[in-house]
Amino acid sequence: MQKLYLIPSALGDTPIDHILPGIIHNIINSVDFYIVENERTARRFLLKAGLQKPVDDITFLILNKYTTTRDTEGFFQTISESDFGIISEAGAPCIADPGAEIVKMAHERVIKVVPMVGPSSILMAMMASGLNGQNFAFIGYLPVKSNERINRIRQLEKRSFHEHQSQIFIETPYRNNQLLKAVIETCHPDTMLSIGVDISLDSERIETKSIGEWKIEIPELHKRPAVFIIQRF
Repeated sequence: MQKLYLIPSALGDTPIDHILPGIIHNIINSVDFYIVENERTARRFLLKAGLQKPVDDITFLILNKYTTTRDTEGFFQTISESDFGIISEAGAPCIADPGAEIVKMAHERVIKVVPMVGPSSILMAMMASGLNGQNFAFIGYLPVKSNERINRIRQLEKRSFHEHQSQIFIETPYRNNQLLKAVIETCHPDTMLSIGVDISLDSERIETKSIGEWKIEIPELHKRPAVFIIQRF
């Protein structure tokens, strides 16, 4: 049966053997077709992960915001009956990352989808937050416009309180400081905020405090990958 492997990658410059199981080595040396966001970084990852065959023998199909449905249908014609993989730019494929449409199309074609174990900054941040891991929601990106963002933060805080649910969201790293400022200025002082930065890297920092406590010392997050979680008790 044809297989689609969902292959996670490192969240930064972390040794591959620290975060990925050994079976990844076997998989990447058995697959000749990959769907990726960026061919250059995918090549670099495969070599770092122990690719033994020539990387030029591999076919890379690009999936990004410019990829059309016609393009993705063409991917399956190119791949034919061969096994293939999706490689994320960072972390787990299809989680805050492109690829879900490919997986949907694979199921429609009765292709076995095989998720591989690897890092997910979202789940790792949730695990280390001390907030409600029994009931949580990943929201993705919040609005960029200030008034829309503030309204969304208020909605999430209210939802967290009424549903006893942790709310997880992220931002483009160069806008982290603006998002953090909005959260601190909008949320109730007793609302808990967990910030996970540089997860799995040597510079990793994961801390959970009340909004009131964060106001005392606001961290510098510019251009550092971060995950934010709020919960109002």
